[in-house]
Amino acid sequence: MGIHITGVGSYIPETVKKNEDFIQSTFLNPDGSLINSPNEVIVEKFHAITGIAERRYAEPHLKASDLGSIAAEKAINDANIDPETLDYIIVAHNFGDVEYGNHQSDVLPSLAVRIKHNLRIRNPKCVAYDILFGCPGWVEGVIQAQAFIKAGMAKKCLVVGTETLSRVVDVYDRDCMIFSDGAGATVVEETSEPGGILSFDTLSFTYNEAFYLQYGNSNNRDLSQNTRYIKMNGRKIYEFALIQVPRAMKDCLDASGYGIHEVKKLFLHQANEKMDEAIIERFYKLYKAEVPKNIMPMSIGKLGNSSIATIPTLLDLVKSNKLEGHSLNKGDVIIFASVGAGMHVNAIVYKY
Repeated sequence: MGIHITGVGSYIPETVKKNEDFIQSTFLNPDGSLINSPNEVIVEKFHAITGIAERRYAEPHLKASDLGSIAAEKAINDANIDPETLDYIIVAHNFGDVEYGNHQSDVLPSLAVRIKHNLRIRNPKCVAYDILFGCPGWVEGVIQAQAFIKAGMAKKCLVVGTETLSRVVDVYDRDCMIFSDGAGATVVEETSEPGGILSFDTLSFTYNEAFYLQYGNSNNRDLSQNTRYIKMNGRKIYEFALIQVPRAMKDCLDASGYGIHEVKKLFLHQANEKMDEAIIERFYKLYKAEVPKNIMPMSIGKLGNSSIATIPTLLDLVKSNKLEGHSLNKGDVIIFASVGAGMHVNAIVYKY
């Protein structure tokens, strides 16, 4: 017996925003002054640091709950289950539904309720709720789902991560180039097969780190000070992630009973290509081991950072053999790990 991910689905928006599309942007410093560097140089440095060449933006008529509903339906079909048999729908997001051209967030009713409504599920015992856990939200949702199943409170859970970050970024801030939109979903249930979720670890660092990611004013001082946008302290996040994520991954792997050389794939939150590579280097150094080739699939170069949606989307791409050079085989030991606003860190060791 094991608690497994039996279905995976994702929604990748069709609108492509390339790096060169930002050449005509006006980028300002936090004090409102013009950045003293040509946009061509800014964009080139951005690509070198993050590995992002393009990202996806949601179509104007779609909101986060719509993206999540599409991904959820795909996951349900992949699992080949009746949606009426779901006991929980857990939806992770950061900013709710944001209409195109409007920065106001709408979470009444919750996105989980909207997704259940869109799926046309009648069963009132299918409980739908949201979690706000930063970028690690999908991983945390899977951890909660397995807890419900272990406690005998559920048999099948749907975990969704969805976001439309393009609608809450400050276009005058260089960091706006990092973020993108998307959704990923998974069905989690107990099966007769061994393996599945073997161990997990979750941590919340709030003493000094709570506001590394937060809402703030636009760098354009002429805009309304009542409208807030994503703001982050990139250097602090980078330094924090390089220390705490490898530690969480190691604690999780050690608890699983498996060794570092038995790990076949690492699914990291697609926050920054260089940061993820550095995290993996640190992780293997904790075991005094070399990083194997092709251990970490990456989607950030083409899809950008869609926050909560990155890991389930990446899993869907690999499972569907849509990411060249990467595949999963029965019995593979893999690790999911994420870091994000809070600051939260989590990890799961999973036997496929």
